[in-house]
Amino acid sequence: MADFIRVDPTSKVPPYEQIRTTVAMAAAAGELPVGYRLPTVRALAGRLSVAVNTVARAYRELEQAGVVETRGRSGTFIAAAGDDQRAEALAAARAYADVISRVGLDHDEAVEILRAALDSAQPSG
Repeated sequence: MADFIRVDPTSKVPPYEQIRTTVAMAAAAGELPVGYRLPTVRALAGRLSVAVNTVARAYRELEQAGVVETRGRSGTFIAAAGDDQRAEALAAARAYADVISRVGLDHDEAVEILRAALDSAQPSG
């Protein structure tokens, strides 16, 4: 079972976001190969001692981002490699959100910092 997924109950980051970030980063880094079957929502919720809805929300948001796909009763799997760039961007965004939360910046300031970084990263031409 996905023993790498952990929830820090003392973190300011909500548990669903911790789960989502961990899975997205592992998928983007190739630590979870395409087709890897994630634990069921109930199984993971039980192992992490969180509500079933917490894991369900994380899985739902991962699916919306194209990181995972749900195949009915067969389970939830890491999605095809076509979304690698999106998964990598999602992982980076989640990591940035974790930093912003940890240092206590408000959302407006975080977005302003991100815009400045994006503007400076634009290729000149």
